[in-house]
Amino acid sequence: MTNKIFFEFEADFVTSLRCIPMQVRYKLDTCGIKLKLSDWNQMSQAEREALVELPCDTEAEIQSYSQYLEQLILNRTGTPPAKLPIEPNPAWMDSNNLPVSVQEQAQENGITLTAPQWESLTPLERFALIKLSRSGHENKNFPQAMAEFNLA
Repeated sequence: MTNKIFFEFEADFVTSLRCIPMQVRYKLDTCGIKLKLSDWNQMSQAEREALVELPCDTEAEIQSYSQYLEQLILNRTGTPPAKLPIEPNPAWMDSNNLPVSVQEQAQENGITLTAPQWESLTPLERFALIKLSRSGHENKNFPQAMAEFNLA
């Protein structure tokens, strides 16, 4: 996932990067670092773009990304970032099991999501749906994501 991927449902903030895009959130979960929006907003545009562009796929890339991000947060905030547990088998990498949270959120939006549809998604698309299916303000983008991924 080394190329820039922005989703249409993120269009209102990708130019300015005022919010953390899904591809960066994916990388954060991959390397186990908690990045608060307030910390993100202290970073320069170039630093935010670097977090979008830097690869975070192989073990070496994950380690490098993690070190870069930890130092960046420390430099910007004076505080080391909180660590998150790294999921050894994250749900977005499992194309065979549709998470209950995603299924329930789809049903709340009048959509029936099937196993073959879930299998057809990329890990980043599955990650986005999992994040957007959680309770809170951001699940307002769930229907747009479903439509964007040709699931609605």
